[in-house]
Formats: sequence, structure tokens, C-alpha cells
Amino acid sequence: MSTLPIQYLSTLTAKPRTRRADLHIGVILTFVAGALNAGGFLAIGQYTSHITGMVSALADQLVLRHFELAGIAAVSWIAFVSGAASTALMVNYLRRSGVRNLYAIPLLVEAVLILLFGTFGGTLKQHELADVSLAVITLCFTMGLQNALITKISRAEIRTTHLTGLTTDLGIEIGKLLYWNRTHPDDAEDAVHADRVRLRIHATLIASFLGGGIAGALCFNYAGFMSTVPLALALAAIAIAPALER
Repeated sequence: MSTLPIQYLSTLTAKPRTRRADLHIGVILTFVAGALNAGGFLAIGQYTSHITGMVSALADQLVLRHFELAGIAAVSWIAFVSGAASTALMVNYLRRSGVRNLYAIPLLVEAVLILLFGTFGGTLKQHELADVSLAVITLCFTMGLQNALITKISRAEIRTTHLTGLTTDLGIEIGKLLYWNRTHPDDAEDAVHADRVRLRIHATLIASFLGGGIAGALCFNYAGFMSTVPLALALAAIAIAPALER
């Protein structure tokens, strides 16, 4: 009989989804994204999940004719898209192949990429492709893979690598919460009500990203690239757990 921790970890990527499992895997991946984004900035000098910023930088640098900087933004964007496409390819192939746990393998691939970045980050940083270090490409690809993965798992209800959508939804629910149904009773059909469950979920995910960012920045500041290894091992444990379940 499998142990309780293995049973719990197995539910995080199991095909029959629950809101509880979606939230828990979302919190874990959001923490990882925050740690890699903030810590990675200290290590390689670039945020790797801020796609809006990348595309804006591409436009700015093209207008300013800084074509090398435009190339960096373009390659970073392509790496993120490639990571997301890789998740779609893997999940759809596994689904068509009848694999019971669709999400464990993409999660294991992410763990390997993070481990690769953590172990060889310094070396990757010294090798460039179109003026972009392989460290940047690796992290952008990883963030694209992860964001597509949680999108697939949660049926597009959760994002983990950026906070714009989460913050917007949080603001909407706060606005509903503060709204006073002055001319209609609270139980009226057209009364405005906040979705308190969504409010808690968005607040939790934002707090998780912030906590991951603080932890990642601290760890990168003191331990450098090797601080990513625990993150990779945690994701690997989630990915491997279904195979250990009896």
C-alpha cells in the first residue's frame, strides 16, 4: 500500500481533477515560477516569464534600431512559445497513447530543465545563441512549458508564471465585494456578489508567487544557481509519485 505522501503527490497530476488538486499544484508551480523569475533575474539579469515586457522591448528596440537587443527579446519570446508548444505536444501525444497520468512527464521534463539550469547555469550563461545566453533560453522555455502545463491541468483557470490576469481577477472580485446593493436586496437575481472562493484562490496564488520570489532572490543571492536544485527535486517528486503508487 502506498504511503500517504505518495498518495497526495499522485493526486496533484492525476487525470480526474478536483479544485483542491488544481489549487495545490497551482500554489506549488506559482512558488517555483516566482523563485525562478526573481532569482533568475539576479543570476542572468533578465526576467524570463514577463512576455508582455519582452514583446514591448522587441517593439521599442526595433524602432530604436537596437537590433541586437531586439534579437534578445525575439529569441526569448520564441523560447517561451516553444516551451508551451512542447507541453501541448507531450500532453496530446500521451492522451492519444492512453497514458493514465498525462501531466507527470511534462512536469518531469520541467524538473530536468530546472536541474540543468541550476547545475550548469554558469556554463550556460557563457554560451550564446543570437546574442542570448543559453541560460536565458532555458529559463524562458521552462516558463512557457510550465504555464502551458498548469493551463492544461486546471482547464485554463490558473496561470502561474505571471500575475496580470490574477491581479485583474482579484481586483474584479474585490470590487464586487465592496459593491453595495443599495436599490436591490442581496438575494435579488441581479444583485452583485463576490465569488469569495475565487477571491481566496487569486490571493493565495499571488502570495505564493511573491513568497517564491522572495525565497528565490534570497537563495540566488547566497547560493547562486545551485539554489534551484531543491525546486527541481520537488517537481521531480510530484512527477515520479504516480509510478510509486501501488
